[in-house]
Amino acid sequence: MADEFIIHIIDDDDAVRDSLAILLRSQDMAVRTYASAEEFLDRLPVQAAGCIVTDLQMPRVDGLELLRRLTARGLRLPVILMTGRAGTGMAADARRHGVAHFIQKPFDAEVMLAAIRGLAAPGDPAAG
Repeated sequence: MADEFIIHIIDDDDAVRDSLAILLRSQDMAVRTYASAEEFLDRLPVQAAGCIVTDLQMPRVDGLELLRRLTARGLRLPVILMTGRAGTGMAADARRHGVAHFIQKPFDAEVMLAAIRGLAAPGDPAAG
């Protein structure tokens, strides 16, 4: 379905990636998972829909570099950036490249669900 809202989860930590995918699928959300930013960029369709949930700290291509590469390709999906730390300079750079939310790791399930629902249905007060 062309209009399907897909949550693209990018994290090099298998446990985090898998547990987040299970949580979202339990809420009947469409999910695709990627073990690295490179894998995501290689598999990303030109007309991607949905949002990205990515870790900030990953080997080779980190979350900020991923955002820069997406911007360079002209792809503007809303992004939830999971991080254990966020400085103001990094936050400003990330916002310029489409970060909608910063979520502290380890994340609270309800906080994550509310952020994703808000992106899936912007302007819908029932979205959470």
